[in-house]
Amino acid sequence: MTPDSLADQAYAQLKASIYDFHLLPGDRFSETEMAERLEMSRTPVREALFRLQREGYVEVLFRSGWQVRPFDFRQFEQLYDVRITLEIASVHKLCQMTEAPLLDDLKRTWLVQAKDRLTDGAIVSALDERFHEQLVEATGNWEMARIHHDITERIRIIRRLDFTKEARIEATYEEHGKILRHIIERHTAEAVAMLTAHIETSKAEVRKITLHMLYEARHNKNEGKADGGRDGDELSPLPLS
Repeated sequence: MTPDSLADQAYAQLKASIYDFHLLPGDRFSETEMAERLEMSRTPVREALFRLQREGYVEVLFRSGWQVRPFDFRQFEQLYDVRITLEIASVHKLCQMTEAPLLDDLKRTWLVQAKDRLTDGAIVSALDERFHEQLVEATGNWEMARIHHDITERIRIIRRLDFTKEARIEATYEEHGKILRHIIERHTAEAVAMLTAHIETSKAEVRKITLHMLYEARHNKNEGKADGGRDGDELSPLPLS
């Protein structure tokens, strides 16, 4: 396997471990320790960690190794607010456009019968991202789309949790369908109101779910330390792909 491939593998495994709360916000570790646990040399692990640092998932500590960055919910809420602003601007423009071909793909995905709706949370989460990105892309403003995509990347770690509950998946289909119909019928005010409520509800849900999952993960980790006599700073093993 090439060095680049090893770095990509380390990056994917570390990011998945952060996403799945195997590595918790505030957890500290050294490159050597992580390399041993991933069964790699330090070089690809270091490259992966610097990539995760650029994306805001970890931070390097002076002479103390690395740390998973604590969740900053104020920052997440600010990113959600910027996202809402961009998407509202997109809805206004779409309702004024005579043609928006990219909306056809969204109609085929979201304006379907209940029996044809997908139920896999991971798949619907990815489709939800594309729904909101394509709303912006459909305007033809690619600079706005680039900024929106960057925000999407930064909030994915918590946003994806909105699709761990079946009721939220069903609500997403219903709400996306209503937003699309309002845009198609050029009901600007209704589309904006529906879109804003949709994103605000999702923001509130993911905050609640994230806090709950963090609590459970920390509780389980502490229970494991008590049962196994682990050191306070020692991390539990990562699942390897």
